[in-house]
Amino acid sequence: MYAVGIMSGTSMDGIDTVLVDIHGYGKETKLKVIGYHEYPMPLDMKAKIMRACDEKDSHVDEICSLNFELGYLFVEAVKVLLHKYHILSKDIDFIATHGQTIYHIPFQKGQLLPSTLQIGEPAVLAYELNTTVISNFRVMDMAAGGQGAPLVPYSEFILYSEEHKNIALQNIGGIGNVTLLVGQDLDQVQAFDTGPGNMMINEACRLLYHLEYDDCGHISAKGTVINALLDELMHHSYMKKQPPKSTGREDFGEKYVHYLVDKYKKEKPQDIITTLTYFTAKSIAYHYQTYILTYYPLHKVIVGGGGSHNQTLLQMLQKELYDIPVYTQDDIGYSSDAKEAIAFVIMGNETLHHHFSNVKSATGASDYVILGNMTLPPR
Repeated sequence: MYAVGIMSGTSMDGIDTVLVDIHGYGKETKLKVIGYHEYPMPLDMKAKIMRACDEKDSHVDEICSLNFELGYLFVEAVKVLLHKYHILSKDIDFIATHGQTIYHIPFQKGQLLPSTLQIGEPAVLAYELNTTVISNFRVMDMAAGGQGAPLVPYSEFILYSEEHKNIALQNIGGIGNVTLLVGQDLDQVQAFDTGPGNMMINEACRLLYHLEYDDCGHISAKGTVINALLDELMHHSYMKKQPPKSTGREDFGEKYVHYLVDKYKKEKPQDIITTLTYFTAKSIAYHYQTYILTYYPLHKVIVGGGGSHNQTLLQMLQKELYDIPVYTQDDIGYSSDAKEAIAFVIMGNETLHHHFSNVKSATGASDYVILGNMTLPPR
């Protein structure tokens, strides 16, 4: 059956949409990617989302409206994808959407309960495209005592696990997260956020160069590491937390970057970009060395997400990991950009089959649970 996956991540570079032909479920899943399209995120929409994520600047009426505005934007993104690959909306069996994370509280925070909020109203998609929509994947895992993140490990287990092989799947989106596959044992899967991915680099590029990102790592390739800044970053409180753990814009967002850029304003802009890029690579390697390589040998690392296009970042990561081979999703025949959108198609498919798709060892949940809310079409 045909399905569409939608992913709008913390970096807000664009809306990833993927068209997939999928059959079966669990380890019997058969999947073929028909096409991928990145729908550009309008700058005014990005500004609204960033304001909604700011606990001091957000307004409940704006978030209420933004929930529907994003829903209509997701509809347009899907329409462009379907037109590109000559598919009619009536032929789509379901849409799986992560939505846009506005705020995520993985642990009790004072009187605030562990909770999460994603917007991008699924009813708008269900009505406008007349198909079933599966959304809001985090909440059931959190109801079961988990952190609601990371969510992609189940799909990675389905697609990439190999008998007698230990494989690290490193996603570098706005945030970096790793999934460790230990053979084909789901109960041995480990996953957690390694810290920032592109988020800090992108924000610094906006501040210092008026660019949305460091294209292919060209800026970071020209600079040198600022040791004092790197040392400060490596002593961030998140680095000391034990997995399972997750993070987001609350820890590594624009406020933190603005503070650092101002503190190190006497340094060369390219050196700041280089240092932030190196921090992403070093934070990944640090987590591997501390929480993975102490217990398991790694046979290979496969990098996906927008960060896989940053050649300087990849070179830094390979240097930090010594002789462990580092590949990209594209190297092994899958789109790095479509990775997370594909993951939500797989999870949505599990939901339709009344089958769990969380990984307890990754999120800390007490049970395997069926993820996602289902919104049925009107007719």
